[in-house]
Amino acid sequence: MINVGIIGCGSIGVKRHIAEYSGNVDVRLVAFCDRVYSRAEEQKVLHGGAAYEDYRELLADENVDAVSVCTPNHMHAEIAIAALEAGKHVLCEKPMGVTLSEMDAMIEAEERSAGQLMVGHNQRFVKEHEVAKEWIASGRLGEIYSFRTTFGHGGPEGWSVDGRDSWFFKENQAAMGAMGDLGVHKADLIRFLLGEEVTEVGGMISKKAKDFSDVDDNAVCVLRTESGIIGTLQASWSFYGAEDNSTVIYGEKGVLRLLNDDRHSFIFTGTDGEVLKENYGGIQTNDDAGQSKSSQVMDRFISALKGGERVPVTAADAKNSVRIILDAFESDRKDKIVTGEQVL
Repeated sequence: MINVGIIGCGSIGVKRHIAEYSGNVDVRLVAFCDRVYSRAEEQKVLHGGAAYEDYRELLADENVDAVSVCTPNHMHAEIAIAALEAGKHVLCEKPMGVTLSEMDAMIEAEERSAGQLMVGHNQRFVKEHEVAKEWIASGRLGEIYSFRTTFGHGGPEGWSVDGRDSWFFKENQAAMGAMGDLGVHKADLIRFLLGEEVTEVGGMISKKAKDFSDVDDNAVCVLRTESGIIGTLQASWSFYGAEDNSTVIYGEKGVLRLLNDDRHSFIFTGTDGEVLKENYGGIQTNDDAGQSKSSQVMDRFISALKGGERVPVTAADAKNSVRIILDAFESDRKDKIVTGEQVL
């Protein structure tokens, strides 16, 4: 049994992490922390354990084996490092960090710790994406030419516990908006699907859709991978109505459409006329606060810890996904293509 503490009892902490841990027979929820103490106390009443206002007190709790970090972005590194130094395993919400230097510090802290650090990139665990990765790796699509990947919805004000007053819209707490919330998911997905790194990034980023926000709400990026595959990444908080969480891969032997159709979540159209349509169940959406299906993030984290295995999304790996986003901001500022430095 793994004893888990939750740091950050807002919407993500409660509706994703606590909800999914509660369904895992190998987990005991033993501690909850939030700067708004009543939120931690509410979870204590529901699940038992202890409630804290200061994350340092939770980390000092010897009953806690692992923690989920579900705080505003600017706190991820500080808390994750402190947790690792306390010997805890850490599951950190994305983005892993907001600067390269703080992510390096997180990686170094893990190297010194008995604990492991995992970043919650759930798109890797979606069946459609797992099958697509197998197809690409096996050569079923032939040479990959290009891609487009999109994640857009109406913005976090619709589901965040604080609505328009949420930290999501405050640059001093979030550091970035739609790109840190949604874009980093798709940057990670493309790296996962193609099995190679992005080496060139061009970004065009705007702040026009949310007059109450001081972070980005729309971005369109062009990417080139190390083998020369080119594609686009779009992140938006102004896709009102149904979410768009689609990816299309264009290859030598056909086109693969993932989560791009209401009836079929996996569609292959071959250059030889073959058409294959499957429905593997789709992905979590914010339309129902993610309650209709599991992200598998918490289950994969716990499974790795129970089995004494490496966590499936390592810190060194996740850093490269954030780097793409940081490169996009740099490209937008400098009005030129940015060449990123890889983590090997």
